[in-house]
Amino acid sequence: MSNSISINVPILARVEGEGALELGIHDHKITKLQLKIYEPPRLFEKFLEGRSYTDVLDLVARICGICPVAYQMSATQAIEHCFGLQPSPWVREMRRLFYCGEWLESHSMHIHFLALPDFLGFKSAPEMAKSYPQEVRRGIRLQSFGNELIKLFGGRSVHPVGACVGGFYKAPTPGEINVLLEKAKARVEDCEALIRWLAECSFPDNSHDFTCVSLYHPTEYPFNEGRLVSNHGLNISIEEFDSYFKEKQVSYSTALHCLLQNKPYLVGPLARVNNCFGHLPVPIHLLLQELKIHFPSRNMYHSIFARAVEIYFCVLESIRIMEQYELPKEAHHEAKPRAGTGFGCTEAPRGTLWQQIQLSDEGKVQSARIVPPTSQNQARIEEDLRLSLVQYGLEKEEDLLRAYSEMIIRNYDPCISCSTHFLTLKVKRK
Repeated sequence: MSNSISINVPILARVEGEGALELGIHDHKITKLQLKIYEPPRLFEKFLEGRSYTDVLDLVARICGICPVAYQMSATQAIEHCFGLQPSPWVREMRRLFYCGEWLESHSMHIHFLALPDFLGFKSAPEMAKSYPQEVRRGIRLQSFGNELIKLFGGRSVHPVGACVGGFYKAPTPGEINVLLEKAKARVEDCEALIRWLAECSFPDNSHDFTCVSLYHPTEYPFNEGRLVSNHGLNISIEEFDSYFKEKQVSYSTALHCLLQNKPYLVGPLARVNNCFGHLPVPIHLLLQELKIHFPSRNMYHSIFARAVEIYFCVLESIRIMEQYELPKEAHHEAKPRAGTGFGCTEAPRGTLWQQIQLSDEGKVQSARIVPPTSQNQARIEEDLRLSLVQYGLEKEEDLLRAYSEMIIRNYDPCISCSTHFLTLKVKRK
């Protein structure tokens, strides 16, 4: 092996969006490591300026086809915070059910179509399906159920249009709820079987210390509410985000890196399960105990277990909510615009999604900031690559190093298109 090698992955496969990796190694040391986000900045914050608050939810849903609910829920929380509007108990529960659909859809797709082919040694999900047809069908069933939950409230599963400030435009009928309740009960067996199957698989030991950041609620597993906490002592309100988290631009990326007190951190399913494990339902605890799957975990590859755990949680949570469903007198409260700044923070499938929206007296957007999970995880991914590649062995063949690097990146389920919102532009004219 030569003293210097250069590994370039021009297009990362099996991730949402377009990104690249450039890796340089000299004398068995990493000299260059850049996770490149090269999609053009999409500038959604600027699109919002001057628009009425009633337009915001439909616009931010277009940021991502995989996790539109997350963008809608963080935005409506920020607007309601500004207006001093408190959602009703019915709206609060239905938003949890709405979010269950998104986690189910996103996590099921990532496990079965993006991540598992890496761990099981296949080049693609269709190739894996030839050896594991029933397992892939099970994943499709879980993903399909998630899409149905999103459609129940959103009118459609992609870029839903049923959510509004104050709640939803329309409440589902008891008949519609009962149909999905029976489907949810039928999916419990699938959830248990998925976790048991993963427990039989062999995952590398990719353990090292990292900071886990997520919302934390005192009585429930977090979706829409809570304080921002970490496993290293952070405990702040979402309004204090800017005092602890700072964004910076790097030369090789059109997306900002977000750091917690100048250090990388992790958001997403593994961070949530590590921080909020005690709020998971008893059946999940009993199953994990039986299978000797332990949390908190410092092995990043246990993210796939965390996603499977959250799939199980979403099915159980959807059953709980739908069994108690009653048709409300109104599906949303009327909002009364007022000037101010509101903050919203919810848990997207890939992690904490923070928004800040400033509104005028008429309820028009004056400014907006959106900090998506993938931009928060970018520095953590690069840190993971540095540590894990050294642990894996930099002397290995280039093809092995390239494949291992891509597997590490895909394990985070990056939604690259969501990250390309910021760009500092300097123009020099003569």
